[in-house]
Amino acid sequence: MTAESARSTESTPLTLPVLPLDDEVVLPGMVVPLDLSDAEVRAAVEAAQAAAPSGSKPRVLLVPRIDGTYAGIGTLGRIEQVGRLSDGDPGALIRGLGRVRIGSGTTGPGAALWVEGTAVEEKVQDPSPSSQLRSSRGGPNPGAVTELVTEYKALATSWLRKRGAWQVVDRVAGIDDVPTLADNAGYLPFLTGEQKLQLLETTDPVARLKYATEVLRSHLAEQDVAESIAKDVQEGVDKQQREFLLRRQLDAVRKELRELNGENSKDSGEESDDYRARVEAADLPEKVREAALKEVDKLERASDQSPEGSWIRTWLDTVLELPWSERTEDAYDIAGARQVLDADHAGLEDVKERITEYLAVRKRRAERGLGLVGGRRGGAVLALVGPPGVGKTSLGESVARAMGRKFVRVALGGVRDEAEIRGHRRTYVGALPGRIVRAVKEAGSMNPVVLLDEIDKVGSDYRGDPAAALLEVLDPAQNHTFRDHYLEVELDLSDVVFLATANVLEAIPEPLLDRMELVRLDGYTEDEKVVIARDHLVPRQLERAGLEPGEVTVADAALRRLAGEYTREAGVRNLERSVARLLRKVAARHELGEQELPFTVGVDELRPLLGRPHHTPESAQDPTERRTAVPGVVTGLAVTGAGGDVLYVEASLADPETGASGLQLTGQLGDVMKESAHIALSFLRSHGAELELPVGDLKERGVHLHVPAGAVPKDGPSAGITMTTALASLLSGRQVRPDVAMTGEVSLTGRVLPIGGVKQKLLAAHRAGITTVIIPKRNEPDLDDVPAEVLDALAVHPVADVRQVLELALTPAANGRRPEVPVAA
Repeated sequence: MTAESARSTESTPLTLPVLPLDDEVVLPGMVVPLDLSDAEVRAAVEAAQAAAPSGSKPRVLLVPRIDGTYAGIGTLGRIEQVGRLSDGDPGALIRGLGRVRIGSGTTGPGAALWVEGTAVEEKVQDPSPSSQLRSSRGGPNPGAVTELVTEYKALATSWLRKRGAWQVVDRVAGIDDVPTLADNAGYLPFLTGEQKLQLLETTDPVARLKYATEVLRSHLAEQDVAESIAKDVQEGVDKQQREFLLRRQLDAVRKELRELNGENSKDSGEESDDYRARVEAADLPEKVREAALKEVDKLERASDQSPEGSWIRTWLDTVLELPWSERTEDAYDIAGARQVLDADHAGLEDVKERITEYLAVRKRRAERGLGLVGGRRGGAVLALVGPPGVGKTSLGESVARAMGRKFVRVALGGVRDEAEIRGHRRTYVGALPGRIVRAVKEAGSMNPVVLLDEIDKVGSDYRGDPAAALLEVLDPAQNHTFRDHYLEVELDLSDVVFLATANVLEAIPEPLLDRMELVRLDGYTEDEKVVIARDHLVPRQLERAGLEPGEVTVADAALRRLAGEYTREAGVRNLERSVARLLRKVAARHELGEQELPFTVGVDELRPLLGRPHHTPESAQDPTERRTAVPGVVTGLAVTGAGGDVLYVEASLADPETGASGLQLTGQLGDVMKESAHIALSFLRSHGAELELPVGDLKERGVHLHVPAGAVPKDGPSAGITMTTALASLLSGRQVRPDVAMTGEVSLTGRVLPIGGVKQKLLAAHRAGITTVIIPKRNEPDLDDVPAEVLDALAVHPVADVRQVLELALTPAANGRRPEVPVAA
């Protein structure tokens, strides 16, 4: 009986021996070899052979046994041949004929298990016109069955072609029977045992074919994805292999070219470092890494003779040398920081207090997780402004020591090119990164203390304004994305502590000053200078002079004389030079056998060693030798780049017979200072009668005002009352007290207006031996900043009117009579 007749017509009960299949399913139409080594399989085959009629082939019931449980439907199998398999073991070739629903067990010959079963009849509706009516009552739609058959064949053909099974393609294409086509899916090797069992137990041929189609479609989709992934992987591997081969070929070509040019191939190979490996091994930010790898690609394509290769190598070396991931841990020991500042600097209490506040705030923000504000670190930029020699640079070093950070000094004096700050474009020959990037590189850390020294000496010309480039560097809201023209990658400067130093506040551009917090260093008092010299300068110069600490001792009185009469400055730089000279003299005398050690330098030893003092106080001179010994000379106070200083204003009247008239000004005076002279003269002319001054003949006699040190430019309104007093002294013939100095702006009505730099001016008056100082009334609050020892040594008179100035400054007229007015020679 054929398979077709078995499926469609056999409906009689069947009694068959059971051939169990462990984890395997055989569908009708399949021909499979079975190993007869297993006792149950061999017993079933032998029982079938014993029960088979003469002339017919034995039949068995192939039943799947999953986890020890028999399935409810088995496959009627016909034993086509018994023999040996390819490996030599006994075996049988069995063909599946149809489905059999298993009933109850029974008995039969042999040791096999016998059961009774019923053949399952499988039918598919004939696609005739009348079948359209039956399909509307629940039967399968013939058009849908045809489409299903076509789809299954297409999917199976596609799968077979991918496997190269061309001989099977025609066989599948020739199957039109739906049950046979559905059971043919049993040959698909990717089907699991459960999927094959479901195909066996699905008795509806159309449902079985639909399930087989879905399984085949899903497998092909998964196969397409897997092939796509495998293709991508293979392409990546091929690209790497191709790139590797091309690089080896490129290296070989370059080696040949070097040999043709007579170069040492070994040295050239060592010079061409593996920048790609260095970039990949470096701990760079992601964007910096991407930019560096792009440059590496350009370098590998560039010729050895191309100048671009040298530029790229220099750029890569610069990027790789920057400490992108290096940071030092902040040591926020505020008490220890204050001890460091006190040990490094005497005096400057307000400055050290401000720096301590700065560090304390940074510590609290760090402890509370407030170090980042909107992705940026906040923090003030301190500008230390003061005369030379007061310790601005050493304060920066102390801040770095107190914080436990690296310290870098960037000298800005004389810088006139914007590229010095932002760097040069790489297209220029000899291009370099800017000084900020070089400072970070030198520090080896991304959070150093950077001191921008002499920021007021920055100039501008046709090459740009460096101060404008510093605006972004010093702005905490912008410097987290600082971009150097040479690097062209973002550099985070938000954790760098910037300190700036300057001598003249007015020379700093206003937008730049607005980004910094001003801290003034106005200079040292004489007592502070003695302490600094004793604790810092003398020990340092002893070492430089090759002397032991106990061999030469400098008395405090001698240090005071050095500070007061041999030097006159806001800082201590010249004082240190004097101490160094003093110790060198002692060392030289000892080597010549003229001086025994140990030796103490007192006040009496200064003149033999250093000569006569250069700065004798005006009040200590002979009365006849003082500058103020004649009417018309007044001591004024001013602020220069070197700190506070005293200046003298001299006035004289021309002889009427010369015919000179008007006001003549000399001494390199600025426009503001010239205006002050005109205001002073106008005030005296309009109030001559009130002040009892002979101002009527001024129109016939020329007035000459001179400020000595004519080579030094001078400007500012603070000499207004000084000029007024000089003219009043000249007209009245009354001398100005030698112990009096003054500062203040004057108005046309005689009001004394406020000025700046009161602390520096009072320190200068104290250094010059002045005992009485006149300042504007509205500057009286500034006295709170002046050291107490200076105020104790000075009699400070705040005044609001010029009349008070004249009353305090001018000496009384002799015998109540007005002296003769001196005439200019």
